[in-house]
Amino acid sequence: MVVHIVMFHFKEENKEENIAKVKGMLEALVDKIEPLKSMEVGVDFLHSERSMDLVLTSTFDDKEGLEAYRIHPAHQEVVAFIKEVTIESRVVDYEKGC
Repeated sequence: MVVHIVMFHFKEENKEENIAKVKGMLEALVDKIEPLKSMEVGVDFLHSERSMDLVLTSTFDDKEGLEAYRIHPAHQEVVAFIKEVTIESRVVDYEKGC
């Protein structure tokens, strides 16, 4: 199993609205992209100096599934919006159990 984790730091302009919109857009991908096995989207409540604003944790059967997700048009649409409303993102991809 492959785990894909991405954390985002949003721009201040319309921050709360954009976080909610991105959360909904990401969660909607579960029904649109077959290789996507599970997804959890969390919004930070602590707002500490080290906090990121939103985290995505998703799982796939294998690396090929992750790649199919990465290039899927529905995912690319979400990515385009995220790039407009975020300052930065960080990602970790790993094979569970390895």
